[in-house]
Amino acid sequence: MQNKHHLQDMLEPIISELGYETVRIITIGQANPTLQIMIDRLDGKDIVVEDCAKVSRKVSEVLDEKDPIKDQYNLEVSSPGLDRPLTKPEHFARFAGYEAKVETDELIENRKRFKGKIISIDGENTIRFEMDGTEYAIPFDAVSKAKIVITDELLQKYVDEHPECGEHIIEE
Repeated sequence: MQNKHHLQDMLEPIISELGYETVRIITIGQANPTLQIMIDRLDGKDIVVEDCAKVSRKVSEVLDEKDPIKDQYNLEVSSPGLDRPLTKPEHFARFAGYEAKVETDELIENRKRFKGKIISIDGENTIRFEMDGTEYAIPFDAVSKAKIVITDELLQKYVDEHPECGEHIIEE
């Protein structure tokens, strides 16, 4: 799977203590880099701005104290969104039945790119994935990048779970 960020071991326990899962930590850009941290709530509720602010404040304190980034950078804490990255085996289990894009580091049945439906992930961390009527077995360790694909079905599920959004999100 994706390489672990060099700050992950330092920041993940702090984020977890606050009640959040670290979905992904990446650095974007070089001239004025952004340290991007995606979080999800451990209780399954939606991420709101206050959640991001809470994590941002605590992470900033730790980064200021330990100073692991020598140059200037921006810190961005966000929710993973509907088209969230899938970075852990648990994510594939949680989003079984949803459409996803998966890229691998190695050839799996002569392919490195897949777009289809997650069927399941087994105890050996092999992802069962259906694409164009064919089922593939993709070892989690071979995955370099994966994310949920936004579909009408996914949007409708979101609207159904968030009546405050109204029906105007999905237009024909």
